[in-house]
Amino acid sequence: MGTSLLSEEKGGGLVRMTFSFQKLGLNKDSSDNDLELMAAAQGCVLSQNSSSFDRSCRMFQQNWYLLVCLLLGKHGTWLNDTRKNICDKDICISSLEHIVPKKSKSMVKTRGGDYDGQPSSDCLLPGLHDDMALDCLAWACRSDYPSLASLNRRFNLLINSGYLYKLRRQLGIVEHWVYLACSLMPWEAFDPVRQRWMRLPRMPCDECFSCADKESLAVGTQLLVFGRELSGFAIWMYSLVNRSWSRCPLMNLPRCLFGSSSQAETAIVAGGSDKNGHVLKSAELYNSELGCWEALPDMNLPRKMCSGFFMDGKFYVIGGMSSHTDSLTCGEEYNLETRTWRRIRNMYPHGNRATQSPPLVAVVNNQLYAADQSTNQVKKYDKVNNAWNVVRTLPVRADNYNGWGLAFKACGDKLLVVGGHRGPEGEVIVLHFWCPEDGLAGEVDWDVLSVKERAGAFVYNCAVMGC
Repeated sequence: MGTSLLSEEKGGGLVRMTFSFQKLGLNKDSSDNDLELMAAAQGCVLSQNSSSFDRSCRMFQQNWYLLVCLLLGKHGTWLNDTRKNICDKDICISSLEHIVPKKSKSMVKTRGGDYDGQPSSDCLLPGLHDDMALDCLAWACRSDYPSLASLNRRFNLLINSGYLYKLRRQLGIVEHWVYLACSLMPWEAFDPVRQRWMRLPRMPCDECFSCADKESLAVGTQLLVFGRELSGFAIWMYSLVNRSWSRCPLMNLPRCLFGSSSQAETAIVAGGSDKNGHVLKSAELYNSELGCWEALPDMNLPRKMCSGFFMDGKFYVIGGMSSHTDSLTCGEEYNLETRTWRRIRNMYPHGNRATQSPPLVAVVNNQLYAADQSTNQVKKYDKVNNAWNVVRTLPVRADNYNGWGLAFKACGDKLLVVGGHRGPEGEVIVLHFWCPEDGLAGEVDWDVLSVKERAGAFVYNCAVMGC
């Protein structure tokens, strides 16, 4: 064992990193706080090429301490609580350069065949068993996955298999990305952690689909875009795993102007209009793992231009129009276990006119919020009293276009408002956010998450993907 928390043994071009509990004065009865601070692991040996170490050794040590503690929390018995405590602190490993340095590619062995997630005699990361190495990679920012895929064939097979995303779900690791389609650009993705904008490949759709109105929905690791082609309704799907567009199977009853929302790997669409303009009360469930649609029981009332959301494990639809002139103030709740709909009167008392956008709603921590298109206010839904209360003012005007061109979304534990702004330097898209748990109106202002220049001033589509 080494003689300090981190001892280095140089030889053969390698630096051997050895952690010792005994030298630290730790034992299995040590408190969780001590373990969180030290995050050391007995007998855990990490080998890296010495020339590939980051110049900031302190940052390198911190990253590995956290990873070692997390991994032993999974495989050991007395560090389980420690691992949970660390996970609860929203730790972010900021860069893969501390885990798989570029110069260490020659040390990573490759092997043919499909990757199935099983332990192997080959090492993904030198000195670590594959199950530990996979946990390390799962904790890395997923914006680094394309770079990882280019390291060698085995990493490419791993990334393109989608296994890391399944592992992230098991570990409870979620990163929320924002996907936008604005007037002067194709679809782009924004990583809030890295503050990085990434342009998606151009969608191989026809000109009709490009110019027509579209709706979007993120489910699992897929971005679904609904619209019309010359031949009729179409759905294009962007796969985060394959990083490419492909056609998605059509619904059993294709539609537009529907309410929709997703939860994990499933999504529900409800209502809308069919190809003949008839208002629908049917609903369907999409399974992104299987890539198929399943018909659900009908709602109590037909409606189009409505909005959907998941809250408390149930799916809801509010607002919309039952015809070209009749606005709906009721909502409907779908219980996934009993497969039944329940009508909720006056859940959206002001309704929405035909000229207004569908209700702008978002759910954060199982609390429902709405952006009022006419008063520019954010309201919170009172579940007990079936009422809405004003909590603060929107950071942008929603009444300029009756709610159109503005996105109001949940992004983790934050509310996200995406809108255009015209200034002396031209048109920009501004992403504002507010965490409701930080305080109400007058206490905490909206923060600017990012500003996208030369992107126009109108948001056509927006979706938030968490995986």
